[in-house]
Amino acid sequence: MLAKVSDQAGEPLERYARILYNTIFDVSRSYQTQFVHTDSPLKKEIDTAMLNTPEIFPKKAVVACQGIEGSYSQLAAEKIFEFPSVMYFNNWESVFNAVDKGLCQYGVLPIENSSYGSVGPVYDLMKNHHFYIARAFKLRIAHKLLGKPGVKLEDVKEIISHGQALGQCSKFIEELKDVKITTCENTAMAAELVAKSHRTDIAAISSRECADIYGLHIISEDIQLSDNNYTRFICISKNLQIYPGANKLSLMLSLPHRPSSLYNMIAKFSALGLNLTKLESRPIPGSDFEFMFYFDMEASLCSPQVVSLLCELSSQPERFVFLGNYIEN
Repeated sequence: MLAKVSDQAGEPLERYARILYNTIFDVSRSYQTQFVHTDSPLKKEIDTAMLNTPEIFPKKAVVACQGIEGSYSQLAAEKIFEFPSVMYFNNWESVFNAVDKGLCQYGVLPIENSSYGSVGPVYDLMKNHHFYIARAFKLRIAHKLLGKPGVKLEDVKEIISHGQALGQCSKFIEELKDVKITTCENTAMAAELVAKSHRTDIAAISSRECADIYGLHIISEDIQLSDNNYTRFICISKNLQIYPGANKLSLMLSLPHRPSSLYNMIAKFSALGLNLTKLESRPIPGSDFEFMFYFDMEASLCSPQVVSLLCELSSQPERFVFLGNYIEN
């Protein structure tokens, strides 16, 4: 059929005609899936989650966070839950493991920043762990330069913080002269290191909360690139939970390494009127320039058409991971 359409269109329109009709066929197949995938394992999992998920998100839970007391992940957890019992872990992979093994009911992780982009290592870990997003929250980040009491900006010879925080404050750092920059695993850990150090020429980029916790004083206020500096945190769970009002949907998938494969995928979302809010690609380790794509979109599993599309994608040979349908505040 495509060959016939191309011949009838003739040059120079044959390529455009092929793309047009191929898109029509692809969208048609997507529509037909709602009659074919009624017994899909993914549909059964979604139906079970919608039936068994409580109507109200829990007020308290045991929550895994990377870092120590005062970390931004802890601050986000306290916004998501009214009474979280936070357990701290050294790295992000340990947070995933704690949730996977049932040590914690939930985990809170940063996934992207409005000024400095995505948190790449978290995206990479998402490909290797089985989990679901139960909630998301955008936390305003106002970085401070913290030092021991009495330390002034001109005294500082070394600044330590997490790489994301350093990037979010790059303009402030560039204006300083002869200052050594050191990365560490967490902004709260940076504040603790400064508090325990015997040096008076070292400072940390961290939060106001960490200044209070570790007895430091604020040398410089709001040193981030923008006043509208927000980090998006995801709250992950081991089991799929779909709370009433969920309107954000996330998934990961790989695509065939051929022309128009990404275009054809986006056309499926467009046909249902879904608004894509994020598209991120990450290389697949060990592959020859192949990528895993991460999609965020405004969608609800209350729509049978959306469920049918997900079931179609889950049945294809390419890798597909459904990450959840959730509320984002």
